[in-house]
Amino acid sequence: MKAPLSIEVERIVPDKPSLRVAVVTETYPPDINGVAHTISIVVTGLRERGHEITLIRPRRQEEDTHHTNPGELLVRGAPIPMYKQLRMGLPALGSLRKLWTERRPDLVHIATQGPLGWSAARAAHKLGIPVSSDFRTNFHAYSQLYGLGWLKSTIISYLRKFHNAARCTMVPTQRLKDELVVGGFERLIVVPRGVDTEKFSPAHRSDNLRESWGASPDTVVLLSVGRLAVEKNLGVVVNAYDRLKQSGANVKLIFVGDGPEAVALQRLCPDAIFAGTKRGNDLAEHYASADLFVFPSLTETFGNVTLEAMASGLCVVAYDHAAAGQLIINSQNGLLLTPNDEAEFIAATQEIALDATH
Repeated sequence: MKAPLSIEVERIVPDKPSLRVAVVTETYPPDINGVAHTISIVVTGLRERGHEITLIRPRRQEEDTHHTNPGELLVRGAPIPMYKQLRMGLPALGSLRKLWTERRPDLVHIATQGPLGWSAARAAHKLGIPVSSDFRTNFHAYSQLYGLGWLKSTIISYLRKFHNAARCTMVPTQRLKDELVVGGFERLIVVPRGVDTEKFSPAHRSDNLRESWGASPDTVVLLSVGRLAVEKNLGVVVNAYDRLKQSGANVKLIFVGDGPEAVALQRLCPDAIFAGTKRGNDLAEHYASADLFVFPSLTETFGNVTLEAMASGLCVVAYDHAAAGQLIINSQNGLLLTPNDEAEFIAATQEIALDATH
């Protein structure tokens, strides 16, 4: 009788042990916004590196209540006022405590500071789980634009308390970090952002797309990409375009995106082209087929569209703020203008557009 075969299994320990991370966010693709886009890249990158990620987000209206994906926990959501296509997560303290008691994560990362994020922070703190957070949206700046300026100090106080309870808060630029430090925020870490330079490239320029806009080779195409909302300051774009038309310039204006101000902007500028929401190669073509990117927003924490436009070969006209203030070298790859100086912004747009036609 043969002796039983002895098998010895060697346990190979990775150089860097993987982590179990719970990522909590109010927004995720197919939502189109900077937060959804950036956090999806983070989640994908962490999973590719072998980390176990549980994504916690609001259930979308079109998703069946029995719909589940591996690695996701879907919670109740409610429409966001003025953004009916988006949903905010409702508090889920009980569900999160149960989930994390049964399968404890090494870290809870909270990308948004809404009701879902607040309940996630409470659950994690009660269970003694470390928390990290992102500062991605200037809610206190939005309050003034939506007639809620009287709430600004309350919002800042809430954000400060929320983020200071975390082990660290990630911010996209050194300038934003400096501003938040003055406001009493603690343990801030700058985590820069990048852009896919194959996806966004001048190589995607399309003559056919320009022809569909009614743009000839000599036409200067002004492009705006982003949410059509009051916080994007798009009236400045329309005023700059109107000034160019009055001067006799051969120009077109393209808006890519959607939002609560879409109808008002169409009435204000009926001969602009409203292309709607674009994704993937279609979005890359719209960038590369324009000539000048106009971006007067002053409420960004970063502004991914600035990088996408630069990678697509466009000159960028923007206020000295957020990503533009960090990445644009004035008069070399764009123009940086004094924040809130609309006259300067319009004059600069007119100067560079007219120069391009000569």
